[in-house]
This record gives sequence, C-alpha cells and structure tokens, in this order.
Amino acid sequence: MALDKWIPVFFLLISIVYGYASYTYPLLPFEKNMSFLPNTMPLVLSVLGIILSGILLFSSKVVPSDGSGGDDIDLNRLGDYKLNQGALILAAMIAYALLLRPLGFIPSTILFLIGCSWVLGERKLHIMISVASIGAVSIWYLVQEVLGIFLKPLPWFMG
Repeated sequence: MALDKWIPVFFLLISIVYGYASYTYPLLPFEKNMSFLPNTMPLVLSVLGIILSGILLFSSKVVPSDGSGGDDIDLNRLGDYKLNQGALILAAMIAYALLLRPLGFIPSTILFLIGCSWVLGERKLHIMISVASIGAVSIWYLVQEVLGIFLKPLPWFMG
C-alpha cells in the first residue's frame, strides 16, 4: 500500500478511537438534558474525520500521463522537503503547552501565533502582531465569556 493510502488509514483509526472515546464519555446528571453536550463537538469531529479519511482512502489516484508519478513523496529526496519547518512548528506547540499556565492564555497564544507565522515565512511584524492579538483575545473572550469556561488570560504576576 502506498504512503498516500497509509496516512488516511492512520487518520481513520484515530477518528474511530476519538469517536468511541467521546461517545462513551460519562455525562453528569445535569448535562444529559442540555442541548449541546460536552461530547457533541468531539462526536462531530470524529464523524467528519471518518468521512474525510474514507474519501481519501477510497478515491482513485490520478497519475500524470507522463508516468512520473505526480507528487509522490520521494524518500530518496527527503532533504528537499521542509522538515525543519515542521520540526519548529512541533517545538512551538510543545513550548506553547508548557508556557500556557505560567504566561496565561493571551500572551502565550500571541507568542505562539507570531512564532509559527514567522517560521512559515511571514515577515511583516505589524501584521503578525495585530492578527495574533485579535485572534487570541477573540478566542479568549468566546471561551471565557460566552462559553463560561475559565481561562487565565494573563501571567500569574499580573492577575
């Protein structure tokens, strides 16, 4: 089986396990009568993951007429791919998870978004700061004020 079929199989398995875990999630007594349950969004995400993985898995591959194989991943030329960017994004995710509690949601999210956009090639600092700030504050407001889930917005010494 080609690599372009193994990846959808992997995501299909993850989606099935995630869907099973969210379906069997124990609800509290007062949550059973709510219109939007804590496991509603995970169930929707798992169903979408199963559908999209199935589409990718069972779709036929279009091969160019010149027989070159198209955009297959050539393991002999693995150095030509942007693996450094992927590794830096993964490192940024780990740093974000570690800094979320001590720095607070808003500063750590802004730093994460600015850092990731820098890694991906954006160099206009005024755009990165404004977009990251608007995005972080908007998400914090929606989660904190609309959904009522407490997120510590600022570092420990400021709040």
